[in-house]
Amino acid sequence: MVKKVAVTGAVGQIAYQLLFRLAEGKGFEGEEIVLHLLELPEAKRRLEGVVLELQDGGFPLVKDIKITTDPLEAFKGVDYALLIGAKPRTPGMERRDLLEANAGIFKTLGQALNRDENAKTNVLVVGNPCNLNAWIVQHYAPKLSKDRIHALTFLDQTRAAYQLASKAQVPIAEVTNVTIWGNHSLNLVPDWENAKIGGMAAGEVIHDQNWLRGEFFEKVQKRGGEVLERRGLSSAGSAAKAVVDWIDAVNNPTPSGLWFSSAVYSANNPYGIDPDLIFSFPCRSKGDGKVEIVDDLSLDSFLLEKLRVSEEELKADRNTFLEIANL
Repeated sequence: MVKKVAVTGAVGQIAYQLLFRLAEGKGFEGEEIVLHLLELPEAKRRLEGVVLELQDGGFPLVKDIKITTDPLEAFKGVDYALLIGAKPRTPGMERRDLLEANAGIFKTLGQALNRDENAKTNVLVVGNPCNLNAWIVQHYAPKLSKDRIHALTFLDQTRAAYQLASKAQVPIAEVTNVTIWGNHSLNLVPDWENAKIGGMAAGEVIHDQNWLRGEFFEKVQKRGGEVLERRGLSSAGSAAKAVVDWIDAVNNPTPSGLWFSSAVYSANNPYGIDPDLIFSFPCRSKGDGKVEIVDDLSLDSFLLEKLRVSEEELKADRNTFLEIANL
């Protein structure tokens, strides 16, 4: 079965890394794909150059590539919509201004996705602030299934897994069941309490509670800023890999006893989080594109307090958007 995959912000640095991974067959286990690439009119010529590169790569799984500046055309009948592009925060920009700039972008994308034929489209928002942007998409796309709209926290999960593996001095493959809770921001909550290292609880392998509650937390929360400060650009290759990892996780059944992190609509969540947010939870997939929230994890008072801080931040962003939009 051919998968139709839309990518917005298609000339951006994340998309540039991502497109070649998709073309190689990553995420869809060797299925053929048709790429729908969306960009602004002023970037169309650059996008044509990216397409020339994809053609020159001779990727046998790429059945067709369509480029457009029209969101309605880009999203027509797609199986996956990967919303990469967003308005970045610039020096001196207030958070309200950032939210307002992105509100218009993601309102337009949500409205374009709001078609009966897209009801089962899996949507992943990568462009920041991704949780709020995903919430805006679902608000303006009521025909989409809310449980198929996600914001990316898989990169935060792998960042946390690396930190735990490094501290325990084990290969990263031995670290499983890492959860990121809440907002993809400086208030995200990396959960070591339910993580496992070599099948054992992470806290039984790493006995340093001060490190887990201090340096580990801060390293994961601030990793994106650290990359930006040192590289001069935000994370691109790791973000592109995280998108592919998310596709693979959603597109295939989750092995028994495992889960992955994704920010999803919080209605009926079992952790007492406000039911009208896009909030990162531990998730499982049955392999049909839909996910369910893992409902039996325990959290100590330290993590619960951090969850509430992240929840309040998301509520404040949502309420600011509602004010901006006069809703």
